[in-house]
Amino acid sequence: MGITETVGSTFAMFVAVGLLQLNTLSKSAIIGGPAVGLLMGFFIVALVRRSGLSVNIAAAIGWGIAAIGYAVVALYPNDGSIFVAGVVVALLSHALAAPLQSQIYKQHYPDKSRGRLFSTVGMLKAAVSALFGYFAGLWLLGQGVHYGSLFWVFSACSLLKASFTLGMRPVYLRKTQKLSPFQALEHLKSDKVFRKLIISWMLLGFGNLLGMALFVEFITNPDYGFGYGAEKVSLITTAIPMLIFIVSVFVWGAIYDKMNFYQLRVIVNAFFFLGILVYYHSPTYTGLCIGMALHGIGKSGGTVLWSLWTTKFAPAEHVGEYMSVHTLFTGIRGVISAYLAFVIAQSFGPGIVSVVGASCILISSLMLLPELRASMVKK
Repeated sequence: MGITETVGSTFAMFVAVGLLQLNTLSKSAIIGGPAVGLLMGFFIVALVRRSGLSVNIAAAIGWGIAAIGYAVVALYPNDGSIFVAGVVVALLSHALAAPLQSQIYKQHYPDKSRGRLFSTVGMLKAAVSALFGYFAGLWLLGQGVHYGSLFWVFSACSLLKASFTLGMRPVYLRKTQKLSPFQALEHLKSDKVFRKLIISWMLLGFGNLLGMALFVEFITNPDYGFGYGAEKVSLITTAIPMLIFIVSVFVWGAIYDKMNFYQLRVIVNAFFFLGILVYYHSPTYTGLCIGMALHGIGKSGGTVLWSLWTTKFAPAEHVGEYMSVHTLFTGIRGVISAYLAFVIAQSFGPGIVSVVGASCILISSLMLLPELRASMVKK
């Protein structure tokens, strides 16, 4: 997982911008691929429930398809159309498993230590991402335009992920007698707390994704004043945030098990808010690194919250359904932000993108203040 995550964070966009000089639509498709996968994941949960397949098998199928996508990219290097198609299919298929993984966390990790166990795995994943991202960036620097071998590695890792997931004790969702893909949306009507959190998360995610969409483009495209190569791009966008992730994720995991959820959410949002603004408004290499470090702290806390929050609010038998609703809206905002970020950047510059994104994060945090005050009074 740590190795394959560097595709979306760094290497797909670096190849698209720095090596193939792809157009805006192609870059938007690459950024939006995972979002479409999360959107489709909503329906995948319904299909898995109806079919009776284990969560493990369903997730493994998605990662097997991702392996094929990366293999196609490796087989036909320097072909822009095939590169976009293969990467989008792979990133999309990888994201399909997100709501299914939450059910695995719910059943295999005890309630009292779920955050700590999840963050321990997150530390390992981030360490591998940081090391691989940095050294793969160095390797790519010496290869010029030849990136095919790198995607063979991503293909092999996707297959290994599928194999290890199949080796876990099987996890099953509550089986249904008929296919009702929109049934999970009923939880939005019946659960007021869940509904408000989804709205707040929609704003937060939209703002954050706007900023993240341009992280690689901002320092790779010379039009924005930097024009960095593979080594610096992988260091800034993968190695630094992942190293910070390693240092902070275990702390977030331990805090998750003990701290008030709303308080933790607002604190994490503050790091996202500061990280985006510093990254886009500090015109130095040091400023870029500080911005990504702040964002890395936020991302570590955000990853714990994003992956586990439904296990705290949803009834045990409905965790997968709650998570599928969550990923549906994550996908919707991801698809919109992936295209909108490039459009705003071309018209007004990346600075405006960051201001819009930070404003959404701020509004999202303010929405949760009544719940935060109420929960603190009860405590």
